[in-house]
Amino acid sequence: MSIGIGAVHCLLPGEHVRVVDLPQFAGLGYAAPEGSDASGVRSVGVHADTDAGVLAARACRELLAADPHEPDVMIHIAARPGEGDVGTDAGRVQHAAGMTAAFPFTVAGSGCAASAVAWALARDLLAADPARRSVLVTYGSRPTDSSRVRHPVMVIGDGAFAMTLVRGGRPVLVAHRMRADGRFHELAGTHPRTPGRESPHESADGRRAFELAMSGRMHTAALVDEVLAEAGLTKDDVSATLMPNTTTGAYGFYEQALDLPIHPICGEHLARWGHLGPMDVVLNLDRLLATGALTTGDHVLVLGNARVAAWAVTLWEI
Repeated sequence: MSIGIGAVHCLLPGEHVRVVDLPQFAGLGYAAPEGSDASGVRSVGVHADTDAGVLAARACRELLAADPHEPDVMIHIAARPGEGDVGTDAGRVQHAAGMTAAFPFTVAGSGCAASAVAWALARDLLAADPARRSVLVTYGSRPTDSSRVRHPVMVIGDGAFAMTLVRGGRPVLVAHRMRADGRFHELAGTHPRTPGRESPHESADGRRAFELAMSGRMHTAALVDEVLAEAGLTKDDVSATLMPNTTTGAYGFYEQALDLPIHPICGEHLARWGHLGPMDVVLNLDRLLATGALTTGDHVLVLGNARVAAWAVTLWEI
């Protein structure tokens, strides 16, 4: 039995705003223009007068409009801290999307690796019960005004996705591994900062962030090796490697660590849409497939890494 993707729908805004024109950018001394340039983000998409839950529900409705069969389970990825509790309400998304039978629950605490966590759960749910036909995964990104520009260079865009995993779907989820390190739990929190000044937490956070980066490099490399070994493949068999839209520097960091090139589509989406959290890898995979550059039997590695010290590697076969 193979389990793979049934359908994907990415919801993106029609309006683009240059990073330097964002109202949140003004007055943030630590987010100077050169910091924005270093991140690789040139603009973000903005949805006006809405929230993460509304966007996720809309993505679900639009996906399900093409398929009258309601999923058996809905996994809603929780919104980031600061995006509002309503964005983490799985029941609200289920109701707003018009679903009545799908059992909704929320995945939280794994940051940008959450899509991979949801994929693994969906695969296990389908494998565990032959009566289940599909599992829907959804997420909405809609930061509050105060959290759109994050220290030092991350810029958050708006968007949402919905996707289903089904038996016989393609790409096929071939192998998956994930890991977390609770020693870095405090880095996921937020500290008050004064624009233009370093907070008392900055220096300590910087050292811990460097330690986290080194740990992530080690864990991700090990996970890649484990996933490829499970599939009986080598790095030469990987047609493309994708990761979240974090910063251009992160791409080089992981390329060096893994000896695998990060596909350029990640940088293109980073520049145009900014960072979309767990949606990044879904958008990157969906748009890569749409290019037609891959053929049946090709393999794509999708990396997940989060500031909450969670890492995941998923191998898909086209």
